[in-house]
Amino acid sequence: MAQHSFPLQSLLHDPLFEGDIVANEPMSRHTTYRIGGPAHFFVRVDTLSSLKRTCAICDESRMPWVVIGRGSNLLVSDEGFPGAVIILGRDFRTMITDDERHRFVAGAGVLLSAVVQKAFQESLAGLEFAVGTPGTMGGAVRMNAGSAKEWIGKLVSTVTTVSPEKGLMKYRGSDIEWGYRSSSLAGEEVVVECELSMEPSDPVFIHAKMEASLKRRKSSQPLDEPSCGSVFKNPVGTSAGALIDGLGLKGTRIGGACISPKHANFIVNVGGATASDVLQLIHLIQSRVKEAYGIELAPEVRFLGLSTAGAE
Repeated sequence: MAQHSFPLQSLLHDPLFEGDIVANEPMSRHTTYRIGGPAHFFVRVDTLSSLKRTCAICDESRMPWVVIGRGSNLLVSDEGFPGAVIILGRDFRTMITDDERHRFVAGAGVLLSAVVQKAFQESLAGLEFAVGTPGTMGGAVRMNAGSAKEWIGKLVSTVTTVSPEKGLMKYRGSDIEWGYRSSSLAGEEVVVECELSMEPSDPVFIHAKMEASLKRRKSSQPLDEPSCGSVFKNPVGTSAGALIDGLGLKGTRIGGACISPKHANFIVNVGGATASDVLQLIHLIQSRVKEAYGIELAPEVRFLGLSTAGAE
């Protein structure tokens, strides 16, 4: 292979590009599932201009690309991804607090857990529900992380995105439609920054809520095993976990993938699981739930490089 047989590789010798590019990087290193074949290119961009240039080159060369966070809600094909997987580096991992307005401005690459802890330190309430939640701010905002009663969209004042077609865009939180595990942000727009507005509160009260939330999470979820978190969205009026549990599917195993005995809406990697193993379990659960309840479970996990016929 010639040194620059792909236009993307030329960025490594562009003095204006800040970041790194690795060819054939195993995605199992970058997902909480510890599953996934190689991405054709794995790109870290440290600046907004480097992100825009990377996306533009991918589009010009017709190479598919995707931006990910910590890979906490992602199932990647065993064959990998025939394009560029992009992560947000240095400039997207900064956080600024505005004490007078009780607001945070956080880059999309900032860990959600870091924002939760910073809010506690500043005695600001609203994010207690997110304690122990993996992932980055960009992913949390895009999927409106939270529960049916508490979600991050309630706290968002503004969101800044960038895309090859629209360029840099800034939205007020009130202009975004926040749904259960969803937002109206366009798929091709990359979240690069968000501003959260929170309310001052008693730090003892905040700490107590964080402790209670973390205790519930630890007691009910298999946090010590590789997973993607909840596999399915909860249907209206019930929970996916309860439906799956009601069918006696806890502990069902295909290869190295297993429906968690602790929480039926988690599929865990008990050792050597492949994406195919997980996808087969997803299809099994969907078919059994459809047959028993007439309910079509919608996946919450994102699929990359996978043929997901029957999974969505």
